Amino acid sequence: MLIRDVRPWGGERSDVQLDGARIAAIRPHDPQSEPVGNTVEGRGRLLFPSFSDVHVHLDSTRIGLPFRPHTGGPGVWTMMMNDRENWRDAEVPLNERVAGTLERMIARGTTRVRTYAQVDVDCKLEKFEAVVAAKEKYGHLADVQIMTFPQAGILREPGTEEYLEASLKAGADVMGGIDPCTLDRDPKGHLDVVFGLAEKYQVEVDIHLHEPGELGVFSTDLILERVRALGMQGKVTMSHAYELGSVNESTSRRLIEEFAELDIAMATVAPAAKNQLSLVQLTEAGVRVGLGEDGQRDYWSPYGNCDLLDRTWQLAFTNNFRRDDHIEMSLAVATMGGASIMSHEVPRLTGVTDRPGLAVGDRADLVLVDGETPSSAVMDRGRDRTVLHDGRVVAEGLELVAGV
Repeated sequence: MLIRDVRPWGGERSDVQLDGARIAAIRPHDPQSEPVGNTVEGRGRLLFPSFSDVHVHLDSTRIGLPFRPHTGGPGVWTMMMNDRENWRDAEVPLNERVAGTLERMIARGTTRVRTYAQVDVDCKLEKFEAVVAAKEKYGHLADVQIMTFPQAGILREPGTEEYLEASLKAGADVMGGIDPCTLDRDPKGHLDVVFGLAEKYQVEVDIHLHEPGELGVFSTDLILERVRALGMQGKVTMSHAYELGSVNESTSRRLIEEFAELDIAMATVAPAAKNQLSLVQLTEAGVRVGLGEDGQRDYWSPYGNCDLLDRTWQLAFTNNFRRDDHIEMSLAVATMGGASIMSHEVPRLTGVTDRPGLAVGDRADLVLVDGETPSSAVMDRGRDRTVLHDGRVVAEGLELVAGV
């Protein structure tokens, strides 16, 4: 396949030759050349690696359903109870809305997805199985990892651990954890289960952390101890972790250095939070950082629309980025930053100016977007997009290609 007349990362107009699922050559565009064979017309559009959503709750989505008033209260447990009271009463079956949301994400340019699947004594494996079904339906169009996730905690409801283990036996890719101190109120017991099951089934760990200030740092330090003791470098992601930058500068610097040393990744959903660790400093230190949409118009939040380019705008906005290199760094985080979390064959970002993913030999998971520059693409978030997965066109104009 030839992708004709595109601008990789906003550079010069080029023709990109694919060989199967890899980029084989990148040449200056010849406007006198004629299209031959299997050609994608770039029409001068920008070319980026496709998006990687590494923090999405497909299991709770209401995308495509009528908008409803938000009924959740403050705090994780209150929001959790709101979800329990409502999720079974949605207008269409769970499997249909989960698959429909994944389809929309792919159509908008996301071909790498790490999704949560809630497992607890209320839903048991029902949500997990709905996410598995969506992966089976669209797994040929995107890489999908499923995290078994104890959204309601592990220890406070007897029987949860058994359901989590059942999901791992059924093929879950990642073991989740959440707020070891504030939700289960037993950080050692919680982390014993999380890391114990991860070791037993040889999967990675991803821990939601909403805990504030010093308490969040305390939980993080317990996780760092486990990583060292168990030799799990490169196998743990911290999600959210809004408050890790709130204690003092030396603590923030220490955490960033330890994350880089132990290859602990971070997943952000671009919240409007002032106390996060610096995205610039994390990237400069070589910490793997990825972006996600979190819940999408669900019982937790009315936000989310399946478009990670929109969320890239939000990442730049909430970080108060104005410089082009910082906005483009947000794009790098949303694309190859997340890819490096899902596969360690993908190298970490090396700094603010790193623009990976479009070199000869790189995987041909790509998105073409209309725009003058990468920064303008983030600001305008155009709809003239072409999406490729493993060197094959899977979506045009925000719709899946017929027959894929």
